[in-house]
Amino acid sequence: MLFAGVGREGQRRLLESSAVVVGCGAIGAATAQLLARAGAGRLRVIDRDFVEPSNLQRQALFDEQDAQEALPKAAAAERKLRSLNAEIRIEGVVADLTPENAQELLGGFDLILDGTDNFETRFLLNDYAVKVLRPWIYAAAVGSYGVTFAVRPGETACLACLMTAEGPGLEQTCDTAGVLGPAVTLVASLAAGEALKFLSGRVEALHNRLLSCDVWSGRMQSLPVERNADCRACGRREFSYLQGQAQPHITMCGRDSVQIHERRRRLDLPALEASLSAAGMAVKQNRFLLRFAVPPYEITVFEDGRAILKGSTDPSVARSLYARYIGT
Repeated sequence: MLFAGVGREGQRRLLESSAVVVGCGAIGAATAQLLARAGAGRLRVIDRDFVEPSNLQRQALFDEQDAQEALPKAAAAERKLRSLNAEIRIEGVVADLTPENAQELLGGFDLILDGTDNFETRFLLNDYAVKVLRPWIYAAAVGSYGVTFAVRPGETACLACLMTAEGPGLEQTCDTAGVLGPAVTLVASLAAGEALKFLSGRVEALHNRLLSCDVWSGRMQSLPVERNADCRACGRREFSYLQGQAQPHITMCGRDSVQIHERRRRLDLPALEASLSAAGMAVKQNRFLLRFAVPPYEITVFEDGRAILKGSTDPSVARSLYARYIGT
């Protein structure tokens, strides 16, 4: 409240605001933590994945206990964020964002924040935000480099404009280039700063520029981005990702793994554990997921029917093992 840019009225509006963070990896976890500490009134964190030891190098919201328990990131984030600020509403949702559930998961929030690890999901976010005229903030980091851009549909360029214009993006992945924790934290801070302007009602402070930074070289850029009149999304209003015409990227960032999408079924995890144990397999389970090994692979199964196969990037291998041990 002492900061003139926010003030008492801005803080009151912040407390009455709502935001949804899609993806609770490195950037999403850091962004959610900053908004919770700042007093954003309602936060929803959506993530499909679980905490592993390799995450702890850059995902500051989690600890070794979370990894040992293989907690879903959304569940671990909810617990940690509640311990940071008990005066706001916080909800962790273990789910995979799809065209079918986008309205259910994203609807009703003032602002959408990007914490995802692939452009297929980002374009889905962009399609949804442009269609319903909801502001959202794109953010990404890989290696020592990061980029962020606040999208206001109808007023600024959208992500489809940015990519069509071949603006600065991230062609590498965490698998090929790794990622430094400071790059993640810097990008999350820039994104959270823009989010605070939205949520406190200070939209006149938004700079409408794409920000890029490299913590290794020290290079920083602030670039104007123009709307593309022929943009697929905000120009022609063709929402191919929201309409399910684009397939999701199945290789998870940072791991040699494949995700299987079986969203039409729900699994009885205790019953599955019993059947696998009866077959002589060692199974680890918590109330969110179960995990078992089929050397050289490891399979993690969620209640909503999804499964993550670690040890391969071949979808046919993943689907074969899914059918064999979980069923079709």
